[in-house]
Amino acid sequence: MWLPLFGLIAGVVLGFLTDIKIPEEYSNYLSIAVLAALDTLFGGIRAHLQNVYDEKVFVSGFFFNIILAASLAFLGVHLGVDLYLAAIFAFGVRLFQNIAVIRRILINNWTSRHEKKEKI
Repeated sequence: MWLPLFGLIAGVVLGFLTDIKIPEEYSNYLSIAVLAALDTLFGGIRAHLQNVYDEKVFVSGFFFNIILAASLAFLGVHLGVDLYLAAIFAFGVRLFQNIAVIRRILINNWTSRHEKKEKI
């Protein structure tokens, strides 16, 4: 579980320390790729908390989601349709669902620990 969090922190730190400028025409692709990556990250955290985490599923899902999202954005640009909005909506919904499940799991774990302490 620490590897995805470490990767996220390392990426944010490297992003702030470097002076790389992304051209404006790639902003849709980058925003969708970041959203897909965050969706996969929180999905991995959720899977770990539910004890069903599998590295192969996480890594393949990470790259597949990013490639799918970028492909939708690319196709949308060439068709003149904002298809990236559909990907943003889909990944955004999944992201919020994963965060909600993570929150519930953490609250349940915290509540059960406090109930055990009160019984002792």
